[in-house]
Amino acid sequence: MDSRSASDARSSVASATITLLKDLIRNACVNDLTPDSGQEVRSANTLEAFFAEVGDTALPVKVQRFEPHPGRVSVAFTIEGTDPDAEPLTLLGHTDVVPVDEAKWTRGPFGAEEDGGRIYGRGATDMLYITAAMAAAVRDVAASGVAPRGTLTFVGCADEEARGGLGAGWLAEHAPDAFSWKNCLSEEGGSHLPVTDGSDALIVVIGEKGAGQRRLTVHGDAGHGSAPHGRNLAVAKIAEVARRIAAIEPNVSRDEPWPGYVRAFKFDPVTEQSLLDGSSYDALGPLKRYSHAMSHLTIAPTVLRAGQAINVLPSTAWLEMDCRPLPGQTQADIDALLREALGDLADEVEITHLITEDATVSPTSGPLYEAIVATFNEFFPGVPVVPTLAAGGSDLRFGRRKGGVGYGFALHGRNQTLGSVLDLLHTHDEYVEVEDVKLTAHAYRALVRRFVGA
Repeated sequence: MDSRSASDARSSVASATITLLKDLIRNACVNDLTPDSGQEVRSANTLEAFFAEVGDTALPVKVQRFEPHPGRVSVAFTIEGTDPDAEPLTLLGHTDVVPVDEAKWTRGPFGAEEDGGRIYGRGATDMLYITAAMAAAVRDVAASGVAPRGTLTFVGCADEEARGGLGAGWLAEHAPDAFSWKNCLSEEGGSHLPVTDGSDALIVVIGEKGAGQRRLTVHGDAGHGSAPHGRNLAVAKIAEVARRIAAIEPNVSRDEPWPGYVRAFKFDPVTEQSLLDGSSYDALGPLKRYSHAMSHLTIAPTVLRAGQAINVLPSTAWLEMDCRPLPGQTQADIDALLREALGDLADEVEITHLITEDATVSPTSGPLYEAIVATFNEFFPGVPVVPTLAAGGSDLRFGRRKGGVGYGFALHGRNQTLGSVLDLLHTHDEYVEVEDVKLTAHAYRALVRRFVGA
């Protein structure tokens, strides 16, 4: 392919990605965490129509639909490789989006309006622009007519925003052989670090924290609200429990990727040491909350419940918490920390496990990681690549649990820092830069061809 043809092909993939992104936004597959929401069948149909456009001369694409609950459809598109020993590649995009508070939006959340170099809409950043780029890159391989050496699959997953029980999690359990989990890519990566000397660094997500949700329950004396004297008050007890839990300060991680991430900023030695030992995060500015989460087990009290009638002393109260362990930290570690913090109240508090999942992480080596680094270098020559952990969850954890590797991969313009991208997730007036859509489309096309030999 000559340079003009290559340029035209890149432009075609970018244009197709933008068009598909807008269609996916307009489908409004809002997941409110209930089984009947989402209705990702709309985007599954859109994706099938998108792949059908390649025509009769294209490579055959195997299409598989999965519907564990009415309307909750995931769809996989697979191009078989010519070499059974070649590395396969699976691109996990999700098609559901989180709810919106329409009164807080200044634009239609599902209008996919393009204005000022931006495309607005719920899910534009999380993660429909990546999903669209994945689909366009795989369709481009099919349209080329040249079979890849390694088998290539794109999956439009349902239900990622509700932890994948009707999406990738369901597929991993009920259709584990439908496609390969050996090498997976998903959200998010390719943003830039604000290095203190003005140089550049690119982010790749190598893992994510786990889940350790807990409910802490206490009991007290029931009675009439008019006569509280001498009662064992459940509300007062749960308030003290909440105070002690909020005061927990877990130790900072000593393991990678935290030290490498800190050193990538090129702070002065004193500031660097304050970050490595967790004594201050102020130097990181807008990134301090994310960075703290990346370097610690986090425990966030989020739900408090007690009582019904205002004139009745409740006999039960409970606190629910969103706990996120790092790789290597166990559920037993979380319980031990909670009991230590509760002190003399520990025997009066029932600890119930809710959703629990261990953290997952992939190595900074191997064929897929090396392909990511090489692809970044193609677009930003000589820029160092910095591994990070995601504070939240993604569908990649299911691939890692099945023995594969998984990385968050996208690409952003030089002015898009890690902080600016994180700030767009689940926000009002969510948008994605058109430049970032194009860069991500080009990057996926380049990485796919590099890795599976298309």
